[in-house]
Parts: sequence; structure tokens; C-alpha cells
Amino acid sequence: MAKERGQKVIASNRKARHDYEILDTYEAGIVLVGTEVKSLRLGRASLVDSFATVDDGEVWLRGLHVAEYEMGTWTNHEPRRRRKLLLHRREIEKLIGKTKESGLSMVPLSMYFKDGKVKVELALARGKKSYDKRQALAKRDAQREISRAAGR
Repeated sequence: MAKERGQKVIASNRKARHDYEILDTYEAGIVLVGTEVKSLRLGRASLVDSFATVDDGEVWLRGLHVAEYEMGTWTNHEPRRRRKLLLHRREIEKLIGKTKESGLSMVPLSMYFKDGKVKVELALARGKKSYDKRQALAKRDAQREISRAAGR
């Protein structure tokens, strides 16, 4: 069987970019069972309402929904179980320090296959207030109007 090359996006969390100010991003591997990988190959995942936590020096992804594999048997996985993320020790220590001292959150932005392995793009983020969201929308609309006027 030929090895996969390149990236194929499985799921993305578009709402996270609206609700959070992204400060830093990390690429993490994820520990999965066989039926989860088969379900992900079919694109059956949702990052909505998912977040990451640090427990006992390990990073865990919670709230990720991976639909059950239809062809699976009694060995099928639980759709919303917590899954371990694989990061380097230095990255984990950095995340622990940032989340404890400044009240930042860890939010997954996207999930994708990279050279046949499932990866998660994890962001260190600060929550936006409602007025920040309105300002961002107004700024984006203004930029759109400027580009339209320049195009004419």
C-alpha cells in the first residue's frame, strides 16, 4: 500500500477564530483506536465545544466528537471520550505555565491527516468579549468595502 503524502483536513473549528484571540499554535499528535481512525477517514468528526486540559503533566482533548464507525462491532469506540494529545515535554511545560498564570485556554482549531497520521492544530487563546467580536466584524466589513471600491 502506498504511503499517503500531504495534508487532508478532516474537521475545522471556524467558530474558535471568532470566539477567541489566537496567541500561539501547536501541532499535536493524538492517541486513537482503530475504529476512530476509520471514522476520521470518512470525515466524521466535530471540533465544536472541544477544548484541551493539562492533567498530571499530560494534555487531554475533551469534547471532541468522532462518530462511531458504522462497520464496527462490539469493539467500537465511545464518541465523546477524552483523548490524549502528544506534545514534546517543553511544549507541555510552556502550556502549563501560560494557562495557569494568565488564564488562557487551549482550543483545537483543526484536525487533519499529515502523511497518514492524524494531527490536531491546538491554539493557545484568550476569549474575546462581545465588543471585541463586534469590532472584528466591523473591521472585516470595512476591509471588504475598501477592496470592492479598489476593484471598481
